Order: sequence, then structure tokens, then C-alpha cells
Amino acid sequence: MNEQGWRDRLDAKQDDHLRELVDLLGVPSVSTDPARRADVRHAATIVAERLRTAGVPDVILAESAGHPAVIGRWLVDDTQPTILIYGHYDVQPAEPLELWESDAFTPTIRDGKLYARGSADMKGNLLTAIQGVEAIAAANDGRPPINVTFIFEGEEEIGSPNLRAIVREYKDWLMADAVVSADGGQHGPGVPSQSVALKGLGGCQINLATANSDLHSGMYGATVPNAVQSLVQLAATFHDAEGRVTVAGFYDNVKDLTDAERAEIAAVPFDEAELKHEVGLDELWGEVGWTPRERQWARPTLDMNGIWGGFQGDGVKTVTPREAHLKITCRLVPDQDPAEVVELIRTHVAAHRPPGATVEVVSLPGSARPFVLDRSNPVHLAVGDVLRDLFGREPYVVRTGGTVPATGIFKEELGIDTATLGWSMPGSGAHAPNEWYRIEDYYVGRIGYAALVERLRR
Repeated sequence: MNEQGWRDRLDAKQDDHLRELVDLLGVPSVSTDPARRADVRHAATIVAERLRTAGVPDVILAESAGHPAVIGRWLVDDTQPTILIYGHYDVQPAEPLELWESDAFTPTIRDGKLYARGSADMKGNLLTAIQGVEAIAAANDGRPPINVTFIFEGEEEIGSPNLRAIVREYKDWLMADAVVSADGGQHGPGVPSQSVALKGLGGCQINLATANSDLHSGMYGATVPNAVQSLVQLAATFHDAEGRVTVAGFYDNVKDLTDAERAEIAAVPFDEAELKHEVGLDELWGEVGWTPRERQWARPTLDMNGIWGGFQGDGVKTVTPREAHLKITCRLVPDQDPAEVVELIRTHVAAHRPPGATVEVVSLPGSARPFVLDRSNPVHLAVGDVLRDLFGREPYVVRTGGTVPATGIFKEELGIDTATLGWSMPGSGAHAPNEWYRIEDYYVGRIGYAALVERLRR
């Protein structure tokens, strides 16, 4: 195969490929917003058509109870390995809009970065995979040297609630030697990394009520429990003064890091002062006894994502509110089960129910099991080789504090591991205002996927 051929093709297509990314980023495919349902589907059709343009012969929209997944299958030779490339075309909401320096869905280039919602997470990475496979196929008589299947879902940002059903329905299409997830990044500019573990996710909403209606605070405030105050008191019971989760049984299945694992994490450069500067803080917070990076990558957490209740409009309303609400998600580590953790929270809430309050705990959709990669997986090893060639140095071994529900689903339903090959950078504002993606990383990413496909050919 002529490597220079596919590299020349990628060079010649740079401007066209950047325009494709700009067009895709202009579609507000916010999966959590019912008003954006048509936009999400529009993004799916764009991705499906892009696969067809690349030459993928079998492309479908796999329907679900929610948003569709795009599946493409390019089988060329039973004697060659098969990879399943995973990603997602949905994005987070852009709010708060007033914090964006440019419109979230009008992609804008500043200082070599493309600013738009979904640029880093992960429409840029998605297109690098398609464009890379397309280029090497064009240089190999119109088809890739190995079998390549794609699945791009439209619900990752809401926890992939329907992905398992899709994977079960299309299991025969999706069977592969390994998954390559485009949902990831590198350690920094010019510094490669390979992720070997992802946290799981479990969540719930606590709904607390007191009286049978909101009440006049002057007439009732001194005698009737205030729902907001009661919920704040309940929320304060979830952690101790050292940042440790106080839910009974929360740590029962957690294995502490070994000395070797702590050394591996410590080998990855980390600047605490830089992190403080990045997030605008003078102090960090977390479980005592573990470094910030150990907490990020390998310790479970219980996070309060939102709390509300009572009057929140302009001005004053002297009311004793009757209800208040708290959303919680837990980032979990190996051997923790999301459903079991939510049940532990439910038991904790019952034991700490404030006087005069009724409390319900409602499980949230989109749970995910933690994932740990088998490091001997041949595709994972090939990814490492590609990164060494691209960057001229050894990749750092990293873990990820985030969650990709698909990794656990692929492991449980298909029995295959997931290697990660993505190009986003730390601090790129994923899920935040002014999200960005470096254009040079976009161009390199296409090369990375073409090189991986080439390397895996037997």
C-alpha cells in the first residue's frame, strides 16, 4: 500500500474537511432538549451521508426509543481483523449563552482553534475517523485493508439510555475484535496518552416536601419546616469534613490503588497551580489522603449537580417553600455497581430524613459501569504504536474521570474491549462555554486513523 498516497490525499483535502466540520458543528444536536429533536436527527443524516460518501457500502439509521444511531459496515476480507469505531454526534446544551464569546453554533476560528459547541466533544474526533478511513481506502483500490464498522450514537450526552438495545438488535453487524473509541483526547499539545480506565456513573434526584403548600413566612416560618433549609441539611450529610462520602457501604467494593498504580499515575505530569489557575480557585477540594490526580482518575465521588426550591424570581417573596430538589451523580470505580450505589443513597436519605419532611429518591437514566481495559489487547497496542510514530515519544498511561457508557455496553453485550484514539486537549471547554478544538489536532487525527487501519492489516 502506498502510504504517501493516503497522506497526499489528506493534505489535498484539508480545506474540504475543515468545511465539513464547520457544517456539522452548525447543527445544534442537543440530545437532552426535546425542542432540538429534529436537529439531532439532521446531524444523524449528515453523518450517515458522510459515511456513504467515504465509500462505506452498508449504512443505516438504527432507530430507538430516543435518537437514532448511525451504523456503517465495511467488510472486505474475512481473514483480516475487524474494528468497531465508536463516537457520538450529539452535544451538550450551550447554556449559559451569555458566557460565550461567539455564538455556540456558529463555528468561529480564533488563534488556530475552532470554537463551537461539540467541537472537542466530539464532532471533530468523529470526522477524523471517517476521513482517515476514507483516505486509506482511496489509496487501497477503494476499500480499507481491514474490516471497519462504525457506530455513532445520538444519546451519549444523556447517558446512552438506548444504546444497549441498539447493540443487542444489531449484534451481528457490530461484532469486532475491538472497539476504537474516538471519544477522547491527548495529554497535551505534542504529548500523547492512552486511556486504560473510565469511571462509571449512577445518579438520582432527591425530591423533598414539607407542608401541603408554600406558606407565609411570617405566619408559619417559625413553626413549619422549610423545605429548602431541610434539603440543605440533608445534603450536608453526604460528605464529612475530609471530603469522604459518608453513605454507608459506598466504599465497600472499592479497591485502593496499589503502590504501582499510584506510581503510574504520579508519572504523568501534573501542575496543581496550573489547575487552580485554569478553574479560578486558590484551593482545591476532595477526599483527604489522595492526590488531586488520584481523586480525578481512580477514586469514586458523589457530586451534587443542582439544587433548587422556593422563590427564584426577581425581587422578594416572603415564603416558606414546601418543596426542594437535589440532583446527584456518582462517578464510580471498578467493582462499584451504579444501581447498588443509588440504593445506598436511598437508604442514607431515609436514615437522615429531616423532621417533618417526606423524601423520595428517583433514579436517573443513563447509568454506566466503570471500565478497565485489558492492556494486552492488540488494538490497544497498535494505537500505542501509532501514537509513538505520530508524536515521536512514549504515550503516558492515563485514566479518565469521565464516563463513556458505551465501553461497558460493548464489553457486556459483545465481549470486546475498547481502545481510545481521540484528539481533544485538556482545558478545551467540553460541556462549558467557549468550547474549542485545535485545527492542527483535527488534521493530525485523520492521519492517526489512517495509520491505525494500515497498522492492523495482517
